[in-house]
Amino acid sequence: MSKLPNISSESQRLSDVTLPLYEVVKRQITEAIMLGKLEPGSVLPSEVALSQTYGVAVGTIRRALMDLTNDGLLSRRRKTGTVVTGRKPQHSLRLFFQYFRLHGLDGSLSKSVTRVTSLAKRSASAVEAQKLHIEEGSPVVTFHRIRIVDDRPIMHEILTLPAERVPGFSDRIEDIPQLFYLHLLEHYGIRISAIREQIGADLATEDDALWLALTRPSAVLTIDEVCYDQMAVPVLICAHRATTANHRYVNEVQ
Repeated sequence: MSKLPNISSESQRLSDVTLPLYEVVKRQITEAIMLGKLEPGSVLPSEVALSQTYGVAVGTIRRALMDLTNDGLLSRRRKTGTVVTGRKPQHSLRLFFQYFRLHGLDGSLSKSVTRVTSLAKRSASAVEAQKLHIEEGSPVVTFHRIRIVDDRPIMHEILTLPAERVPGFSDRIEDIPQLFYLHLLEHYGIRISAIREQIGADLATEDDALWLALTRPSAVLTIDEVCYDQMAVPVLICAHRATTANHRYVNEVQ
């Protein structure tokens, strides 16, 4: 039987960012499915055994399994138990940055590709240090990229993270993959477990006009994020600027 992660040591700190424990369990089981640690047809341990593994109440496990069953990732069978179906969630870890949250005007998912335009290793500014809980002047890795849908640029973004969290990070922009969250997980063991967003609107700057092929004056959507790892430590800050001429930002609350 596949080994599942234990989250009991993370529970208290995760509560600081108001992430329900059943949601943590859901994400970790989903992650195990997405990364192939739980293969289709695998039978999960009993609810009691899972509660001991994760260090949470049986009711928490039951809620997580119910949600995952409703999402189609698991199937509850009377004689067999809880079985992995092999289905992939629409907004999964692997697809999160591929589709982001920009949908077409008709509500359809907008599959995007990214192109990194610059990469730098420098000292953290005071604002960056405050958001990342590091000392001002600490080394950070930062890169800029464009997000493209149907050959049209719809967003450009700057991502910044502490250099100490990603030792050996490449100096080559071509080595930064499309799915950066998955890269952090697979290469550095960093699981993005919570995100705090601030959403606003602004007039397009010269950079926005350049990267998004806009004619000024135009409006852009701004999304400023702080991303937290599995220990509720801020590990990544992102500044996104997007055109919504043909897309809308969709946030689904379940």
